[in-house]
Amino acid sequence: MTRATTNRHRPGRTVGDRTSAGTTQPVTVTAARVVSPGHTSEFERWAGQMQQLVARFPGHLGSSLLRPGPGGNEYHLVYRFTDAAALEAWERSPERAEAVAGVQALVEDERYARADGLDSFFTVPPRSGPRWRMTALTVVAVFALSAVFQLMAGPLVGDWPWPLRSLLSAVFIVVSLGYVVMPRLTRWAGRWLRPAERSHPTAR
Repeated sequence: MTRATTNRHRPGRTVGDRTSAGTTQPVTVTAARVVSPGHTSEFERWAGQMQQLVARFPGHLGSSLLRPGPGGNEYHLVYRFTDAAALEAWERSPERAEAVAGVQALVEDERYARADGLDSFFTVPPRSGPRWRMTALTVVAVFALSAVFQLMAGPLVGDWPWPLRSLLSAVFIVVSLGYVVMPRLTRWAGRWLRPAERSHPTAR
């Protein structure tokens, strides 16, 4: 589930302070910032520098800047890490603290939301590209995993009762999808999934 908290000009407190270093799931964090009138250009320059900075940290999987619609002033900086430990290392780093302190004069409000594990791959942020693309990618992944299961495990469990075969198939597909396949597919197909976003070469 997604958890959110709101910080207003409090750079010392981050969502990473509440993570467990033992978590091994991928983690996605969205930082929403309401930019003060007249500071849009400065903020976009800052956001670009922030993306370059976070890309240098171990465990970083990608970042994206989601811009507001016409008349809006709320930007969303989305970044993903391999696990909570990598996220915490980034959010406790002096580099991040310095960068976040530097943007406080440009924004009126800040909100942080975090998604762990499967949520980080199947929760599509606003304005992130057509939903059908993620759906198509997921269908392809499920089909491929189902075929692999039938070819490899089918002959071994063919005599099992069908509820057990179905359960084993479901466990194999869900675990493989969430922890192996989708993390790589969403990173490799990042530009196709989100054609309108500004992404770095490592973007998910």
